[in-house]
Amino acid sequence: MMALTWIDKYKLITRNLAEWLGDEKLKSILKKRDLKLYWGTATTGKPHIGYFVPMSKIADFLRAQTEVIILFADLHAYLDNMKAPWELLELRTQYYEAIIKSILKSIDVPLDKLKFVKGTDFQLSKEYTLDVYRLSSLVTEHDAKKAGAEVVKQVSNPLLSGLLYPGLQALDEYHLKVDAQFGGVDQRKIFTFSEKYLPMLGYEKHIHLMNPMIPGLAGAKMSSSEEDSKIDLLDNPMTVKKKLKKAFCEPGNITDNGILAFSKHVIFPLFKDGETFNISRTAEFGGDISFSEYENLETAFANQEIHPGDLKNAVEMYINRLLDPIRKEFEADSKLKSLANKAYPQKQKTVEVEITPTRLDIRVGKIVEVKRHPNADSLYVEKIDLGEPNGPRTIVSGLVNFVPLNEMENRMVVVLANLKPANLKGISSYGMVLCASVEEPTRQVEPLRPPTNSIPGDKIVIEGYEDGVADDLLNPKKKVWEKLQPSDYHLFASMEYALAQQRFTSYEDVQKCLDDWFGSKEQDLLYTTGDIIMFCADNIGIHDTGCGVKRIDSWINTYMPNTYSKNY
Repeated sequence: MMALTWIDKYKLITRNLAEWLGDEKLKSILKKRDLKLYWGTATTGKPHIGYFVPMSKIADFLRAQTEVIILFADLHAYLDNMKAPWELLELRTQYYEAIIKSILKSIDVPLDKLKFVKGTDFQLSKEYTLDVYRLSSLVTEHDAKKAGAEVVKQVSNPLLSGLLYPGLQALDEYHLKVDAQFGGVDQRKIFTFSEKYLPMLGYEKHIHLMNPMIPGLAGAKMSSSEEDSKIDLLDNPMTVKKKLKKAFCEPGNITDNGILAFSKHVIFPLFKDGETFNISRTAEFGGDISFSEYENLETAFANQEIHPGDLKNAVEMYINRLLDPIRKEFEADSKLKSLANKAYPQKQKTVEVEITPTRLDIRVGKIVEVKRHPNADSLYVEKIDLGEPNGPRTIVSGLVNFVPLNEMENRMVVVLANLKPANLKGISSYGMVLCASVEEPTRQVEPLRPPTNSIPGDKIVIEGYEDGVADDLLNPKKKVWEKLQPSDYHLFASMEYALAQQRFTSYEDVQKCLDDWFGSKEQDLLYTTGDIIMFCADNIGIHDTGCGVKRIDSWINTYMPNTYSKNY
């Protein structure tokens, strides 16, 4: 085997990276000696197949004769909004070490070339702790929050621990005595934070290498905490098949496609010389086809020469080939099985939290950019400023048929901000613009207007529900928003309109409308005029009792004489 030149090493180190900072320094070091770098992972949720992306790059680094440290950032896991409880910290660190070593072995990475370090082994030392205090005297709250915006769990009232997180990650670079840090592109703000602040402590800037974040199965970022977005490393073949069948894989879509991204960043880089990506098809659908280069597979899929189902079937085979040795290792070792169960104990069933408006995170936003959705005529794609440190959110709204584009521009709106991200025709939407609508005589929809003088980020609360904390993310299975949204007001508006237009032609019409509102009383109970007054006062806006009684009595006499008692 021929010795690698510094250029060969440079190409191996940088191939398939999304971005890297410090290119000249990287080249300068490689001309003199081998690179030293570390990759850190906070020991939080269970690792998933997305971890094959950094692991395949670590294989590249080792081929380039790089000295690699893998850091199990246990302290970071606790600081990040206590994603790992203190009592489980050691167990989760042990699990991470076992599973990551198993991943590396499954792709033939020699473990003796790696050094494994636990964060608390050096982050509690006198020297490190002093640097934490020195750094804290320099960093602003704004910079700390901004640096962690894409990595640290974002909540409306952040803990101090989450603000410390970026600083500790920056200090790791110096205290591990490396040249470079490797991480996902979601770490970029922490990397630039490090480049700004480490020199203030008298330490050199480090090189930063970033792999892309592959989309999850549902289209957004693959996440350890989102079950439907990922395939677990210990999922059995049937579970893998089931999850892939449900995965978002739109024909011709190559930009928001987790299946293709996994092929590009994991499957193809791990092929041995001469190995190809094989898709099995019947002769009726074009027959078997093979690809030796990822670019050719991507082009064929973009041209819709490859059906999503055929691509999924092929990727399923390669995923199972990667997972088989990991599954077998854990199935054969009772201690590893026990470790997995102890590190991630099944959650006890909790008492159902009452569904009230306090659980909604409703904020004032400003539309700073809006355009038509490229794949759907009825949808707008908006960039909405909610006053967040990581910039405007992308939100997709079905308002094209109701609000002209020019009226959407720079408009102040009200946004439900804690919905689970949804993939709408290939674009991920991170919230919902709240609107009011009427159905009669023709359907009209208009975005809600926030109070005058509101600014982006202001909280909107429901009267009577000012206290309480909103959910970080509404669980779609619990249908919190669906149960809380004021759909009944469509009924109220329709009923009032029907009253005004004399649309009720029989007692049964009125009975049905009232049954819908009151939740259908038992048949042998009569509605009182008082019931109807309450309905009108609370929902139609009649607050003058005398006027209301006169109007309602007239209505009762007209449509249901001698039917309702008047014991109000």
